[in-house]
Parts: sequence; structure tokens; C-alpha cells
Amino acid sequence: MYKSEFNEDLIVSKQSRMALDLNKRAVTYLPGVGQRKAEVLQKEANIVSYEDLLYYFPYKYMDRSRFYNVSEISGAMPYIQLKGRILSFEHLGEGSAKRLIGKFSDGTGTVDLVWFKGLSFVLSKLKTNEEYIVFGKPTEFGRAYNILHPDVDSLEDADQIASGFTPLYNTTEKMKRAFLNSRAIQNLQYTLLSNINWQIPEILPPYLVEKTHLMPLAEALRNIHFPSNINSLRNAQLRLKFDELFYIQLKMLRSANQRSRSLQGIVFTIVGDYFNTFYKEYLPFELTNAQKRVVREIRMDMKSGKQMNRLLQGDVGSGKTLVGLLSMLLALDNHCQACMMAPTEILANQHYATVKSFLKDMDVKVALLTGATKKRERDKILPAIANGEIQIVIGTHALIEDTVVFSSLGLAIIDEQHRFGVEQRSKLWRKNTQVVPHVLVMTATPIPRTLAMTLYGDLDVSVIDELPPGRKPIKTIHLYDNRKADLFDFLRSEIRKGRQVYVVYPLIEGNEKLDYKSLEDGFDVFQDVFSEYKVCMVHGKMKAAEKDLAMQQFVSGETQILLATTVIEVGVNVPNASVMVIESAERFGLSQLHQLRGRVGRGAEQSFCVLVSSYKLSTDMRKRLEIMVNSSNGFEIAEADLRLRGQGDLEGTRQSGEGLNLKIANLASDGQILQFARDMAIEVLDCDPDLLSESNQILNKRLKILYENKLNWGIIS
Repeated sequence: MYKSEFNEDLIVSKQSRMALDLNKRAVTYLPGVGQRKAEVLQKEANIVSYEDLLYYFPYKYMDRSRFYNVSEISGAMPYIQLKGRILSFEHLGEGSAKRLIGKFSDGTGTVDLVWFKGLSFVLSKLKTNEEYIVFGKPTEFGRAYNILHPDVDSLEDADQIASGFTPLYNTTEKMKRAFLNSRAIQNLQYTLLSNINWQIPEILPPYLVEKTHLMPLAEALRNIHFPSNINSLRNAQLRLKFDELFYIQLKMLRSANQRSRSLQGIVFTIVGDYFNTFYKEYLPFELTNAQKRVVREIRMDMKSGKQMNRLLQGDVGSGKTLVGLLSMLLALDNHCQACMMAPTEILANQHYATVKSFLKDMDVKVALLTGATKKRERDKILPAIANGEIQIVIGTHALIEDTVVFSSLGLAIIDEQHRFGVEQRSKLWRKNTQVVPHVLVMTATPIPRTLAMTLYGDLDVSVIDELPPGRKPIKTIHLYDNRKADLFDFLRSEIRKGRQVYVVYPLIEGNEKLDYKSLEDGFDVFQDVFSEYKVCMVHGKMKAAEKDLAMQQFVSGETQILLATTVIEVGVNVPNASVMVIESAERFGLSQLHQLRGRVGRGAEQSFCVLVSSYKLSTDMRKRLEIMVNSSNGFEIAEADLRLRGQGDLEGTRQSGEGLNLKIANLASDGQILQFARDMAIEVLDCDPDLLSESNQILNKRLKILYENKLNWGIIS
């Protein structure tokens, strides 16, 4: 049991009321804001309440721990702090070039303070021959130095200036026009904290603050906006990052617990003829240890009596489809139906062909249902699904239509699940009226561990982290644009061996502003260079029928070279395709490059991925391409992508009805804090699953504040 203090109930109750008040107090009524600034803050920074403002954190800090002399200024200096007097003001220039020059001196020399905006305001605020503190970045101009739009404070306001580290806040042009620059935001923070007497209600129960040895919240928020020293700043960041990640984990884990307790799953007790016959007689190759482990995890879920809600991650070509099939056969053994939903007709057709091929010698009724299914065929399929005659259905969004009624759906598999909205998935999930089917969602997009914990913390996660034996790693090569002749020779040699080639472009049409290769220009070049072969192209602006025809021609081997945009990222399996060429490879993220590379290497022959780029590469771009050349592990690549690009580009892997919107935590660098926060959340819920104890009411109330206006999709995968 956790420690309890004598007056803990009183503290919790009082603090909770204060927390609600802070959340509900409109920033409009803060001195110095008013209606106009409040509107700008809301539109530009999503700041509505006192709490929103307090949690609008600096993105970096400038060191103001020392004063420099003017005589020390050089052009290569960062932001510096000076103390002295403005000797005179002078207006120069006309129109847009009009500027105000203030001659500033500390006795060791002079430097120009320059303003292009708010000239009247500056003159009304600042007076000559009075002592000021100036903060800004010196710039060399001719033989002199100036400081553009400096922060200038009187000595009387020195107590409001962070003596060590000055916070810098993100601001937009509209905010600056409303006199809400970074310094103004800091002034508002000071005003707010002064108004509430620097007293901020705690949002963690006393026992948890004590157990974690974290800085109290009031102290953390004070030091995040007005850090006294580097250690205080680091401890403040740790506390606030913990809070943010802890509440995300608490919300998801509680949802998962509630789902587990409330949703009764179909109990699969039998491992029978369907599973055993296929496993012993028709399994095309020995399962990898990773596949065996995942099948065991799925089997344990299905016989537990609770609904399975599991995410299966596996690199391209790792054998997820086979694991999915074995899971479906378990459903059949337990007198239930199974279905698999794919995001595109091409991929649904691919899965259907694969499953039919695996089960060709077994008496299992499998049907394909997509938007392209003819009415005559549909009229046969739908009754057969309803009466249980069809045991496995593979399809697209067509599966969630109201006309599709199952006799006894026991397992729903959703492939490339991030391509479906949550509402779509929930419709499939609700196909049974009495009991819910087990749900297995699959993705070939490797997700970094920290991102998976944050986005999918309410799901059980399985990972297939090894490739089937005999699969040759894809050789990845980086070429610059000037070696196109060598590339064409190589492609011709592969085609002569009977192989096929993908070529991917970032753009459909050319763009003068972006120096990237375009699909349409590339199509003309390839048709000219490879006139003896059939060249086709596929892109998102084509009609579905045209796109499908082009893809089918490539699948059948009629087309030797397929030019495409990223529409093939999640697409068909073409074992004969041995080369993937990615033009303007610097344009793509690492995870996307890896996904594209995975379109080849499906057959027994050696496959290649050629990354073509310009010489104009940034350091990050060069690192990205080097990682691709040196690594074939999707999870390593995903981690590297997170480090290089940050979480923002990767958050879209789950359409969950709510974004991460992290204010201070960083999933690329805060993995340890995340794990600690998750461990604490698990510990809290183990003792009090519904957060009903008096000491945990503060957690309940905080969850409502954070998520009261958001849909809880956690219970529907």
C-alpha cells in the first residue's frame, strides 16, 4: 500500500479545485492581454486558459549569466547581454527601409541598436541617458556592429529577467504584429505566476511525487519559465516530461484494463484439424522462431477468455500473412469465421491469391469481396457469409458495409492498419452483436519502441524480427545523378536476365522550385532509353481502372519497367522484380525509403535498391542515405528516422482520433523517461485499476481535464 499523510484528502480536494480553476480561467482576463491579444493567442498558439499559457514551454534557452563589454563584441558571437546607456536616437531611410538607430555605450565603446518595426513604441518606452540592460545577437555591418531588434529592459525590471537562462518561445508573424514576441510571452508568464502568488496546484498525488523523487510541479513550472540555474532547469524538464508521458500511459493502460475486464472474448479452446493439417502437411517452409513465438502469443490470447487486441509488427517479407493465416485457421477450428481487411483492392487481391495458394489442397471456403466485385458474384457471396458457408473473407472497405453480415465472426485481421481510420476499423469490430471478435492489426511499417509505447500502449504488441531462411538481403547502392549511363546499363543487364524494375519518383509533374526528378519527365526518358521494352507508369491522379491495369500488367510480367510515385509503397508482391530505383532519394524519409525497398527481394534471386540523388545534400540527407546503404533492419532504420526527423513525421502511423501533441517530451531522446512513466502508471493501476481511492482522485480529475473533449477510441483498437 502507498503511504498516506494525515491531511492528504484535504490537500487533494483543494488542489483539484484549483487545477480546474486554472484550466477554466480565460487568459483574456490576465493583465496585459485583453480581447485582441487573447484572440491571437488562441488562433496562433492554442492558448485559451491560464493553464494553456503555463504549459506553453520555451523551445530553447539563451545564457544571460554574464555581461559583456561593447569592446568585446565580434561578428561571430551568439546572443550577448550588455549594460549601459542609449546616447541618442536617429531615424534613417524611407518607406520600408526606414529604421530607428539607438547609439548604445557602456564606456568601452558604442554599438548601434536597430529597429525596423514599432519605432514609435520604442521611442515611447526608451529614454536617452538612462541605464538599460540590452540582450541580442551582434551583427557586423561594414566596420561597425549592430544589434537588430534587441530586448531592452530597465534596471528596475531586472528581477523579471532570468539571470541565467533566458527562455525563447515559438511565435508567429501574427503574434509579433500583436506585440506578442518571445519576450512578451515571458512577461505574461511572470504576470500569471505573480497573480496566482506562484502557487500552482499539484497534479500528482503526494505519494507519487514522493516515490518518484521528482521536483514539485509549482517549482518545475517556475524553473521552466525562469530557470535559476542549469540543474534547476534540467530537473524542471524531467518533471514536466514525466507528467506528460505518465498521463498518456495512464490513460491508455486504464482503457486497456477496462476493455480487458468488460469485453468477453470468444474462447478458442481447440487446436484442431484445420490448423494441424495445414501446419503438418501444407506449410510451405519451416516457421522462423519469431513467427513461432508470435503464433504462441496469439494462441494464448485467444484461449484466455478476453478479447485479443494485438498489434503485429513485421518488416516487409517477414511472413506476417502466414501468421495471419494460421490465426484464421484457429478460428475455423473453433467453429468461427475469419476475415482480413486490406487498404487497397490490389493488396486484397494479393492476400486472396496467397491464401488460396496456401489452402489449395484443403477444404476451406475462401471469398474475395471488394468494391470491384460484380453484383452477380456479390449476391452469391453475401448469403454464404451470412449462413457460415464461407469461412474466410478477404476484402477492402467493402467488408464494413451494412450488407455484409457474418454468421459467427471470430477473428478480424486488419492489414496495414494505419491506412484505415479508427471509425472504419470499429465497424468491422462490431460485426458480432453478442460477443466481440478477436482483433489482429498488422503493419509492415517498423515503429520505434518509444513511438509504439506511446501510440499503441493500449495494445499488446508482437514483433516478427527475423526474415525467413534463404531470403537474400537486398543490396543497396547510392548513385549521384551524373552516373545515369551506368545505371541504365545495369538495369538493361537485369532485364535481360528476365527480371523487372521499379522506378519511384517523388513528384508526378516537374516543379521549378523543387529540384527533384518528376515521374512524367522520367517516363519520357525511360521510354526513349528502353524502347525495346514495355514501360508503364502508375500515380495517384490516374483512374482506379487505369492504375489497376498497369499494375496487373507488371504483375503478369507483360511490363518490364514500372515507373511510379509512392502509391506502390503498400502494394503488390512481384517476386520477379529485382531492382528498385528511387529517384531524388534525398526527398524521402528513412522509413519511406525502407518501405519502398521492400517491394523487391521477394524472390530467390539477388535484388537491388539504387538510391539516386543530386550532389546537393545536407548533412542529414547524407546520413539518411548512408544508413540505408549500411542497414537492412527496419527497426534500426525507424529508430534512426525518429532521431533525424523527430516524432512529428511519424505520428501519422495511427489515426486514433487524437494526435500526440507533445508539448515538452521528445520520443527520440526521452525513452528512459517514457519507460519510467509507464512503469509508474502500471504500478498505480495494479493497486487501483479504476483510480477510485481518495488519493488517486487527483489522477482521475486530471485525466478528465486532459481528455474530456476527446473520443476514447482505445477500446476499439
